[in-house]
Amino acid sequence: MTPTEIPAIAGVVHRPDSTPQGVVALTHGAGGSRESPMLTALCEEWARRGWLAVRYNLPYRRRRPKGPPSGSSAADLAGIVEAVGAVRALADGPRLPVVAGGHSYGGRLTSMAVADGLAVDVLALFSYPLHPPGRPERARTEHLPRITVPTVFTHGTSDPFGTLDELRPAAALIAAPTVIVEITGARHDLASKKLDVPALAIDAAVSLLG
Repeated sequence: MTPTEIPAIAGVVHRPDSTPQGVVALTHGAGGSRESPMLTALCEEWARRGWLAVRYNLPYRRRRPKGPPSGSSAADLAGIVEAVGAVRALADGPRLPVVAGGHSYGGRLTSMAVADGLAVDVLALFSYPLHPPGRPERARTEHLPRITVPTVFTHGTSDPFGTLDELRPAAALIAAPTVIVEITGARHDLASKKLDVPALAIDAAVSLLG
């Protein structure tokens, strides 16, 4: 089905061919947008598996087409809460499972929103930025113990924002089941010529839903 838009959140909706089994809300990294090839591939795969999936722009990206985030992240956090609510509202009928997350900065902020009480069933983090490149002492893990929902980390083995050896103890801080999907050889963009990254990540998320 041809993707449609949710203008309020600058979101692109990928609908399945039948009644959705659940809903997915994914956002981009600091230098990216909803047009990220990875987000597009993820949403297409979720829709193929019967889920309604939305890739959306964070508020800072809605304000300007290029450049990194600037100023406080509070507006982007609020935008994530708004987007997940808008995506949840697209599915009629009984409450469906909700998967939310994003790439790098977008995933980190989604994890912060979940730590602060945003209700989701699975948190999906792609290339979680554990620390700035070359600065492992600046760990971005303080909120992780407040996360109480199952979480998938999809992470490249050559990611300069955190090694797998650094990621494992960070993931263990989460008070819920976690899965680390290792993408051999991939860097922060998770590009891989050998592995089907969307399929592996979605398999892990579905396994955590039980």
